[in-house]
Amino acid sequence: MNASVVPHISVQREDFDIAREIAALTAGRTDIGAVVTFSGLCRDEGTMLAALELEHYPGMAEAEIGQIAAEALQRWPLSGLRVIHRHGKILPGENIVLVATASAHRQAAFEAASFLMDFLKTSAPFWKKEHRRDGGKGGWIEAKISDDEAKTRWTR
Repeated sequence: MNASVVPHISVQREDFDIAREIAALTAGRTDIGAVVTFSGLCRDEGTMLAALELEHYPGMAEAEIGQIAAEALQRWPLSGLRVIHRHGKILPGENIVLVATASAHRQAAFEAASFLMDFLKTSAPFWKKEHRRDGGKGGWIEAKISDDEAKTRWTR
């Protein structure tokens, strides 16, 4: 693991500004040649979603994300790493998650960002509940098999 890199991890209710997060990641740095970001947004398929409510296990969510980040730092030569995951009620079109990886070269940054998202989707303790516009029962969203399958590519 690159001991000089301390990942920034935040689980928060408030929104984040992607440009500000990239600026914080790269401020004063001349060794970074690539920054890869992934931002996940609240999607409304079929115009039925009023909000998505994300619950998490406080303390455990940050610890699990920290473990995932530590593994990414062991696997790739990263110069910086930021993960922000929101909780609470999130409206369609709003930010949910940000992963930003920095490295001297693009390949490491791309692979680490993809790895982080695959593991966040399957391993971080977050639960999603739909709230429908019509007041109908939206309910809890089940995990997707495709997310589990995406994660397995990193263990081969």
